[in-house]
Amino acid sequence: MAQQTLAVSGASGQLGRRVIELLLQANAGHTVALTRSPEKLADLAAKGVDVRRADFDDTESLTKALVGVDRFLIISTDSLDRRAEHQVSAVETAAKAGVKHILYTSVIRADLGLPPAIAPSHYATEQALIQSQLGWTVLRNSLYTDMFLQSLPYAIATGQLMAATAQAGVGYVTREDCARAAAAALASTDVSRKTLEITGPAIITGADLAKALSEVVDKPIEFVPITLEQKKAGLVASGLPEFVAEMVASFDDAVAQGVLAVQSNAVAELTGKPAQSVKDFLSANRAVLIAS
Repeated sequence: MAQQTLAVSGASGQLGRRVIELLLQANAGHTVALTRSPEKLADLAAKGVDVRRADFDDTESLTKALVGVDRFLIISTDSLDRRAEHQVSAVETAAKAGVKHILYTSVIRADLGLPPAIAPSHYATEQALIQSQLGWTVLRNSLYTDMFLQSLPYAIATGQLMAATAQAGVGYVTREDCARAAAAALASTDVSRKTLEITGPAIITGADLAKALSEVVDKPIEFVPITLEQKKAGLVASGLPEFVAEMVASFDDAVAQGVLAVQSNAVAELTGKPAQSVKDFLSANRAVLIAS
């Protein structure tokens, strides 16, 4: 059986690049990296990756880039205001170009519209896939464990982990596990239409996180529940523009409502290796957390 041709959009980004690297390691098939900036992927081209210029704002470039592609992973774009427009168009373009199966990195519980800053554009893309005639796999990634590298140093310094998440939790997942799951799903021959929840191995509350952090850094860390307004005010006081503070705080609000408390074994089922726990991630990055 001939190898499949596998394409990944957003290949210059952290997640897209890592998926490409994993496909190469697995010798998964003819690997195509789509990017607006091919020069940024010269190192991958040197390793045999077929680097092609593609811009979701330029349908002609995307059509050309998808020639011969069997399975196409759309990494959700960072253009929040035009994400839905770009990605719905990409689904339509891929169908016309002859792509057989599309995979998409969505967000956990996109169907509920929470958090409102990002979920609706993900859901619109999911709906475009459902309404298409293509095979598709939606990978609903949970919130990244990696974001703790930016948020937890302050908790370590003050001894207080403040969040407006109430007593609810999240199935936090690492970017690496999202990449592993996406690479495995892309390289498979599964042509069914399905949605997978890509999460870590457990639901972690604010109190759980504070306890794990305390044990990792060997210092008492207290979980301090705060209101959503206090969260926003703190973010603004730290220097974030108000609209950014609103967006960031909306994640805490979604957590507090309990809708992000989703856990599945999809990572292990796709890759054969369990997802990394929050505590193991913190332990592996202890030096970074303390240095920050």
